[in-house]
Amino acid sequence: MDRGLYIAASGMLAEQIRQDQIANDLANASTPGYKADRTSQRSFNDLLLANSATGATIGPQSTAVQVDRIVTDFSGRPLRETGEPLDFAIQGDGFFAVQTAQGVRYTRNGQCALDAQGRLVTASGDPVLDADNRPITATNGTVDPRRVAVFNVTNPVKQGDSLVNGTAAGAGTGTVLSGSLESSGADPARSMVDMISSMRAFEAGQKVIQTIDETLGKAATQVGSTGA
Repeated sequence: MDRGLYIAASGMLAEQIRQDQIANDLANASTPGYKADRTSQRSFNDLLLANSATGATIGPQSTAVQVDRIVTDFSGRPLRETGEPLDFAIQGDGFFAVQTAQGVRYTRNGQCALDAQGRLVTASGDPVLDADNRPITATNGTVDPRRVAVFNVTNPVKQGDSLVNGTAAGAGTGTVLSGSLESSGADPARSMVDMISSMRAFEAGQKVIQTIDETLGKAATQVGSTGA
């Protein structure tokens, strides 16, 4: 019984993490250049059961489940034209480089503007960098897309919704286009289906715990009183 409670509870905790990931994807379904995540689960090592009297093997029993890892899909998404001269998209592989308070980070979100100093900045106010890691300054309110650098990044890891941490490894092969943005990698329809599936799995864990709790309650109140 106690092991059953533990297995059900671990499954519910894993589904909570999965639901947070799915909710984040849904919230960024319209964020340019956003990269969707997928949550994978795995079980702990199985417990091998044996007959205590004869020693005969009965079979394995799962002990619990946990989130194995969260994988980000960094593949490119279709581009959409916006007509805004300070919107940029990468056609192909690579990332924009931006200067943040934590150091240089990378992004596929090219929705930019100009700050008070005339620098090209992201929606968060981070300066966009050129090939020499210098902030890009506008000329007559516009920026030539050829000045916006594209970097190849090894071992990219998401930080937040749009930024990526990793190691720059030379120039990326992608081409920068102005007046366009990359679509979000989140698929609202798929995310909603995944959310419903996760909610049902979570509710199943709740029912298992409720059933075990009721059984233990009966054992405490009825079994002990038999033969009195």
